[in-house]
Amino acid sequence: MTKANANKILKRLKEQEKEEGSLPLLLEFYKKLLQIQSRVQKRIGTAKVNPGSTSLQKRQMQGLPMIDFNEIDLDWTLLRELFVDIIAAFAENQQLFGEIPDRLKEKEAGRLLTKKAIKAWFTGNELPAALREGVSDTLIETVLQATLQPFLESYAEALTKSVKQEQWRQPYCPICGGSPDLAYLEKEVGARWLLCSRCNTEWLFQRLECPYCGTKDQSALSFFSDEEGLYRLYVCEQCKCYLKAIDLRKTESEVLLPLERLYTMDLDSQAGERGYHFCQKPMAKNK
Repeated sequence: MTKANANKILKRLKEQEKEEGSLPLLLEFYKKLLQIQSRVQKRIGTAKVNPGSTSLQKRQMQGLPMIDFNEIDLDWTLLRELFVDIIAAFAENQQLFGEIPDRLKEKEAGRLLTKKAIKAWFTGNELPAALREGVSDTLIETVLQATLQPFLESYAEALTKSVKQEQWRQPYCPICGGSPDLAYLEKEVGARWLLCSRCNTEWLFQRLECPYCGTKDQSALSFFSDEEGLYRLYVCEQCKCYLKAIDLRKTESEVLLPLERLYTMDLDSQAGERGYHFCQKPMAKNK
């Protein structure tokens, strides 16, 4: 997420808080999380990588994400400091996320972020026991995602413009290999774009294909919509995954996609009630 987008979201939340008197707990938490991430993003800046590099372009032509874990330049001191701050933010909101083990609240907890642990998260493999003990897999993976996001976004900011959208059309992010967790239909022709759950990169994807299992069987694909037609819930009967989407053709004001993840939480509940589940499968390990 660029600095400009982060500022827009914070401004939108401030306006909502002023209008409603207070923010729901989840949005209040997100505001604090975004402030923490934004401070780190300023220190990271844009990743020092050449978008026109032959090797990067070759990876893209081969259907591979443009960055490989072993090529990511991480400031480990800053990463571990951020992990501690984010753990503290989650720990302050146990009513939302559950209890955080005391061992993860210690200032030295950042030492658990080894290269092996971060690579396991990045490639979708099992995390080391030292990180998983006493905490749900979903929670610790969410914490790690929030911690790595500013670093991955620095690469997205540097490389997004060099993505060959018409040629990519893969079900995973062209920058980091992450899976999508939100989609939108653009205003012009209603083409479907996906949003990376890890680095917020947007990429073009065909409308008549499941981005999780790849089926193009139209009898297995459908969507539910609200009365205004603004939001959609794409579902797949083959893998039982769902994808939330917003139709920008139905909007007049600017839509802030990262914020829509939270504004559409009721769609997640509706999907669960219908027997569908959220899918998140990083593709980097499969390539």
